[in-house]
Amino acid sequence: MPATASGTAASGRPLTGRMVLFCLLAFFGTILAMNVVLVRVALSSFGGVETDSSYKAGLAFKNDIAASQAQDARHWAVEASLRHESGGTRVTVSTHDAEAHPLAGLSIEARLAHPTDKRRDVTIDLAETESGRFEGLADAPRGQWDLVIGLKRRDEQVFRSKSRITL
Repeated sequence: MPATASGTAASGRPLTGRMVLFCLLAFFGTILAMNVVLVRVALSSFGGVETDSSYKAGLAFKNDIAASQAQDARHWAVEASLRHESGGTRVTVSTHDAEAHPLAGLSIEARLAHPTDKRRDVTIDLAETESGRFEGLADAPRGQWDLVIGLKRRDEQVFRSKSRITL
């Protein structure tokens, strides 16, 4: 608004200090309100935290390295295949030892982990159909997922893999 020499606006209303204060308060108040709304939406919608405590994950890192080296030393072959069916996606996992014998006596845990939002993770119930072969049906929407497979013998985790797949 261009002001005249007498300090009045072109529309005839005087430009006072109170009017400038109200304009500044309205401007910064709008910015503050929008920031509060955006931060609230961002915090309520973010589910992509990989670990709850990075400190505890760091302490367990040496154990993870040792478990990985023991897993590599076993030379196991764990293969997963996915096939679309009318009721969802059929997941088949085959396990073999270094001599190509099926692995028996293992329990399996499998899930489809969403890469950006762990609230969308899907647990797959796999049943052992024959020695070393597990099958189950997953009900997950199309898109990119991480197929996480864990094999346990009693309470000890003996194998873990994480592979990016596209359904």
